[in-house]
Amino acid sequence: MPPEGLDWIPGDELLSAAELVRVVRLAVDQGVQEVRFTGGEPLARPDLEQIIAGVAALPDPPSLSLTTNGIGLTRRAQPLKDAGLTRINVSLDTLDAERLHAITRRNRISEVFDGIAAAQQVGLAPVKINTVLMRAINDDEVLALVEWALQNGLTLRFIEQVPLDAHKAWSRTEMVEATEILSQLEAAYTLRPTGSPRGGEPAETWSVLAADGSVRGTIGVIGSVTRPFCSSCDRVRLTSDGQLRNCLFSQGETDLRGRCAEGPPTTRSSASCSSV
Repeated sequence: MPPEGLDWIPGDELLSAAELVRVVRLAVDQGVQEVRFTGGEPLARPDLEQIIAGVAALPDPPSLSLTTNGIGLTRRAQPLKDAGLTRINVSLDTLDAERLHAITRRNRISEVFDGIAAAQQVGLAPVKINTVLMRAINDDEVLALVEWALQNGLTLRFIEQVPLDAHKAWSRTEMVEATEILSQLEAAYTLRPTGSPRGGEPAETWSVLAADGSVRGTIGVIGSVTRPFCSSCDRVRLTSDGQLRNCLFSQGETDLRGRCAEGPPTTRSSASCSSV
């Protein structure tokens, strides 16, 4: 987070809950089987449970997951589960309170830990932790993060820092590459590929083995920059203001909000949106 923060999008420019559900319904009609709510920060929307419930109520609903910073999750984990959410990812780059404050400009690490515990308690499983390693900032925490995740029944995924760079701060020299991460992991643990086909999934995954050969947990590495998965990617992204992107790095967008009036379509092949 830059020191000056980021600009908020005016509320009247955001897709409404009904518009979001409508666009997702059209996507599901075309074969989409999984929907992830991400951001920004999806918990900033007070109507998130309403949106999830609307998608969960669709005929042949997709699987529903969420990526969040964990702040506010303690009180909303159960309502989200009740609405139809099944899985959750929490973005957490450090176990150190001062470091998290420096990275996020918020001194709220205890809330993140409490939110993770709440998600586990209500049965949002698996709970995955997304960690972006940055050189000279948190790259000395690899093994501490792994041990914490294994001891708490969490699936940890290390992610290369990607050059989204909205405020022109990304530098390749600060990025910790996937090969460096794997070298540290292989030096400390016995790893075994999970054997699950990666397909369109971004993470390469390994089981972490104990001395007796039993599995302690699973760990993943997402090498978005040095080990790209573009050839198998099957994802599209809908922004909060109704723009469709076929790639996270895309410079172009397709306006869906202008094509779809608010409210659910009257038929599954609504004339106003069927060509989207």
